[in-house]
Amino acid sequence: MNPTVIFEDNHLLAINKPFCMPSQGDETGDLNVFDWAKGYLKEKYAKPGNIYVGLLHRLDRPTGGILLLAKTSKAAGRLSQDFQENKVQKTYWAITEHIPDVAAGTLSHFLAKLPDKNIVKAYNKQVYGAKPALLTYKTLQVVGTQALLEVNPKTGRQHQIRVQLASMGCTICGDAKYGKSNFLPDKSIALLAQKVIFKHPTKDEEITLSLALPDSAIWQRFQTTV
Repeated sequence: MNPTVIFEDNHLLAINKPFCMPSQGDETGDLNVFDWAKGYLKEKYAKPGNIYVGLLHRLDRPTGGILLLAKTSKAAGRLSQDFQENKVQKTYWAITEHIPDVAAGTLSHFLAKLPDKNIVKAYNKQVYGAKPALLTYKTLQVVGTQALLEVNPKTGRQHQIRVQLASMGCTICGDAKYGKSNFLPDKSIALLAQKVIFKHPTKDEEITLSLALPDSAIWQRFQTTV
């Protein structure tokens, strides 16, 4: 499945990244967003030679949702700085295996990547090599034993939402890496980059992009009230 373009102008390209598509090339050799975007722009505009694409941020492979790319170096430089300074507001939706004990709250941890493993561990206090991670969440709906949460990360750490939610006993559905969750049929996890709000890099304009719930069965259980 290819990405869907949800916004485009002379400087920016925003897409809905399919679940399980890599943001950039990896050892699998599977089609990734970066290469797809180059091909899309080359074909659409019949551009010869190299195509500029700036990957401003990344989504984990099993995650889906909004991904911003730059079409010019000027846009890439300005928006990359905004991402680094946490000026870009990001909202995620997550379906968790368990219902949070507290319907809404703030999670604060120190995260460190385990040596030689693509796994991050959360600590309640500062340890060597760990970086602070902060997010807020609120429960949007409960169906059975599962909850649909709205999550707003205040920092941009690797696997942050996944490990922080798991640390409070709310593993994201399908995320066997951070809990005892069963794999979803397509090997995705129930985490969607649902909304992004940012300042346009070349205009005095704030842009808001958002997505509806995905079509797959696990998400559509929550369709009625969201």
